[in-house]
Amino acid sequence: MTTTAPKGKAADYTADSIQILEGLEAVRRRPGMYIGSTDQRGLHHLIYEIVDNAVDEAMAGYCNRIEITIEPDGHVRVTDNGRGIPVGKHAKTGLSGVETVFTVLHAGGKFGGGAYKVSGGLHGVGASVVNALSEELEVEIHQGGAVYNQTYNLGAPKGGLIKGKQKVDDSGTIVRFLPDSTTFETLDYDFDMLSQRFREMAYLTKALFIKFVDLRDDGHEASYYFDSGIEAFVRQIGRTRQPLHADPIYVTMETDDAAVEVAIQYNSSFGEVVHSFANAIKTIDGGSHVTGFRTALTSVLNDYARKAKILKDGDQNLTGDDVREGLAAVISVKLAEPQFEGQTKTRLGNPEVKGMVESAVRQSLGQYLEENPSVGRKIMDKALTAARAREAARKARDLVQRKGVLEGSNLPGKLADCQENDPAQCELYIVEGESAGGSAKGGRDRRTQAILALRGKILNVEKARLDKMLENEQVRNIITALGTGFGADWNGDKLRYHKVVIMTDADVDGAHIRTLLLTFFYRFMPNLIEGGYLYIAQPPLFSATRGRNVTWLFNEKALTDYQTDHGTSGYHLQRYKGLGEMNAEQLWETTMNPANRVLLRAEVHDAEDADRVFTMLMGDAVPPRKHFITTHALEATLDV
Repeated sequence: MTTTAPKGKAADYTADSIQILEGLEAVRRRPGMYIGSTDQRGLHHLIYEIVDNAVDEAMAGYCNRIEITIEPDGHVRVTDNGRGIPVGKHAKTGLSGVETVFTVLHAGGKFGGGAYKVSGGLHGVGASVVNALSEELEVEIHQGGAVYNQTYNLGAPKGGLIKGKQKVDDSGTIVRFLPDSTTFETLDYDFDMLSQRFREMAYLTKALFIKFVDLRDDGHEASYYFDSGIEAFVRQIGRTRQPLHADPIYVTMETDDAAVEVAIQYNSSFGEVVHSFANAIKTIDGGSHVTGFRTALTSVLNDYARKAKILKDGDQNLTGDDVREGLAAVISVKLAEPQFEGQTKTRLGNPEVKGMVESAVRQSLGQYLEENPSVGRKIMDKALTAARAREAARKARDLVQRKGVLEGSNLPGKLADCQENDPAQCELYIVEGESAGGSAKGGRDRRTQAILALRGKILNVEKARLDKMLENEQVRNIITALGTGFGADWNGDKLRYHKVVIMTDADVDGAHIRTLLLTFFYRFMPNLIEGGYLYIAQPPLFSATRGRNVTWLFNEKALTDYQTDHGTSGYHLQRYKGLGEMNAEQLWETTMNPANRVLLRAEVHDAEDADRVFTMLMGDAVPPRKHFITTHALEATLDV
């Protein structure tokens, strides 16, 4: 068989056609392969890579202070008081140790060279990748009483390593860099997001002081230091909850090449908050260490319940969901050879870690429960109550399924569905009230837009167990309309709409309804948020009519700006108390027309902070909520 090249196409495909990207050129051509993305997350990743190297020094016992500074012009400076990057000549590269680290991929003290027992870095590409993606980078080493400097431009050294004449009596490394504006979509750092990461690092490395200073605009500063490490972390998680026992349960175990730390504290909430880390890197997708922890926790609590005669012969064992209700835990493992999935390190894969964590938790937790029977009884009462609620929820689910309420073939009567069958083209607007639902149904594009009208405010699921939640008609209607199931039963392949839009009134009452819906989705359908399917509509709060011209104003600030430009007379100003006050055409024009609407996508950048806020604002504990409201009351506006 013979083939011919398409007209206008090159016919030659030989060995010479294969392109080899040398050194840091590969990083500049394909940055996403090394830092995940070129948006703000990738920008932050540059800082994390340099700070991770300093944390490695701290974990090795040679560093107890790290300072991160964002300068007014966008430069980032990271300073540590560790040993300093080696300045001697590297036998293989012929370059100094410093230049080798910053210009050679997969070069560092993390590949069996004995520099680190454990480290956060996996591939050894951190410093060189930051260098490759920086418009300029300077490194200063304090070592052996001397100061060494070297500068780079887009990864290329501008000269050799220079030894200065000044004498110093400290040691450490200073890295100062400016990310390349042609590579990144934004150079705008998020202080809160970065600060959260640094706080976690301080929790995970006892007695490490981390100072973070942002000198841009008005300036911000945060410092972190925790003597008790992850025990302080667990206390922080439980701050907006009601702990069942005052002190966290602490588990620790060390071997020649690994260390395990676990801190556990139960509270009165109905949810589970578990944060896991490997070598101070957050493993948001869990891994073998989380599997080992969960296995041990379920086994130990069932064994304890049997020994204490809390569970009798013939009683069913408690499930993992039962023993994890109200659990706050932090799992931290440190390994010589961590096996992560990808450079962004979201899941730990080391199979031996499962047994290691399981053994540590079995031994320490079992002993703790024997020595503290009052705490053991409180935990067991919590788990048994959860088991009874689980059984009640199963019966409630079975009942509604027998009635066809949760089956996709039996959609709720309040749903005005769309004509399109392709979920990728379909949108579901969740609106509150009959009048708003009527306007939305009249104004929508029937081909792709579905309307689900709710009757009143839905249940606050933060204060209700699963069985009570399923008794709520509004919640059941949402679950049925989406078709995915919820919680552990979530099936994203059955999602009927790839845009789920919360559309509530542009006032305080509408904001409350929106918060109730967000609480439900965050607690029971987090995959909807993680998949990028959940949105918030932005309806106008005012209209200013001058003759036949109408200007829509979406918040108080927009009104103030309009009045500054046009004065306070000569036009008719209308404030919309609710969506139902707009007719179908107006609602379509302002809020539902894809050509000019504004939708905000719901995202979770900081899981710990999101959990804390939902618990504080929607949970049972009144004092934290009262303190938050009194502290921030003057900051509140009607802008949405």
